[in-house]
Amino acid sequence: MFDSFMLTIYNITQNIFHINEAFTLSSEKGSFAAFLERKDVKFSFSRYFVEALGAMGIGLFASLITGLILKTVGSKCGIPILVEFGTLAGQMVGPAIAVAIAQALKAPQMVVFSCAAVGFAGNTWGGPVGAFVAAIIGTECGKMVSKETVIDIIATPAVTIITGMAAAKLIGPPVSAMMTALGLLIMRATELQPGPMGAVVSTIMGMILTLPISSAAIAVALNLSGLAAGAAAVGCSTQMIGFAVMSFCENGVSGLLSRGLGTSMLQMPNIVRHPMIWVPPTLASFILGPLSTLLFKMTNVPSGAGMGTSGLVGQFGAIDAMGSSPAVLMQIALMHFILPAVTTLIIAEVMRRTGLIKEGDMRLEL
Repeated sequence: MFDSFMLTIYNITQNIFHINEAFTLSSEKGSFAAFLERKDVKFSFSRYFVEALGAMGIGLFASLITGLILKTVGSKCGIPILVEFGTLAGQMVGPAIAVAIAQALKAPQMVVFSCAAVGFAGNTWGGPVGAFVAAIIGTECGKMVSKETVIDIIATPAVTIITGMAAAKLIGPPVSAMMTALGLLIMRATELQPGPMGAVVSTIMGMILTLPISSAAIAVALNLSGLAAGAAAVGCSTQMIGFAVMSFCENGVSGLLSRGLGTSMLQMPNIVRHPMIWVPPTLASFILGPLSTLLFKMTNVPSGAGMGTSGLVGQFGAIDAMGSSPAVLMQIALMHFILPAVTTLIIAEVMRRTGLIKEGDMRLEL
């Protein structure tokens, strides 16, 4: 009787869910690993803290950061509709982050679209960090279930939403609180020791911007503001403007614009081959950070702190935090463009004359 009952349950399960053999846990060693490989679920630092974090930066740019630009332009130019558009765009940061991460993790369409709801919940319960965590867990669980059942149109979004929202509810708040506390510690330390901390924050955030990691996502996750955000924006701007001007002879106007207003990450292949080219903008960031915190006392907002001159987001962030008086605009021009260019060029020229940097070291294939 019991055997018949279990066979009936098994047959019903097979008929309803049509579970793939690879999904069924067997005694064969490595079967589950093979299933994960087939589903492209790979547990690695690179996937989650490089690819996913980079995608988070794209999601931020497509919502919160663009919203900030629209709000700033609208408020300064007296265009209320832009302020409204910018506000609404900023409110969609959670779904934008989650969808961007799901796409970066090569999820099927059903999982990608379901992650919009996951991101909304993650941002509601844990801010952008909550959306980040929820999106990764929901996406990977959704990928494992996708196309494994005959009711895929229900099972896949259900599993994605349930696992993602459960992660958002359980993990999002404590992780978000931890990141916020770390951000507060950095900001408080910068206020108490503006010189040393200005140098440290400026240098580290600038280097993160050039690395294949999203400095924008980290700044938002830490909720950086005040003097620390101001120093971070200076460091990021210095990396971008520094690389743009010191390689102008090799890359011309296209290189100047692609790095000056795009991203210094384009130089990463050259940095791997010729590490010394990273010294001038990094040392310039270390020098200019304390000037930002001690002399000019520049501030910024979380969405602008990690962007530098990319799309002029860091500058709009500074205007949002400090206002748009002529004195403020002069500070932004000096600390985000003029001094980064001059300081980096001086250091680079010394290194060229000593043979540490050679012609062609920074050439881009655009």
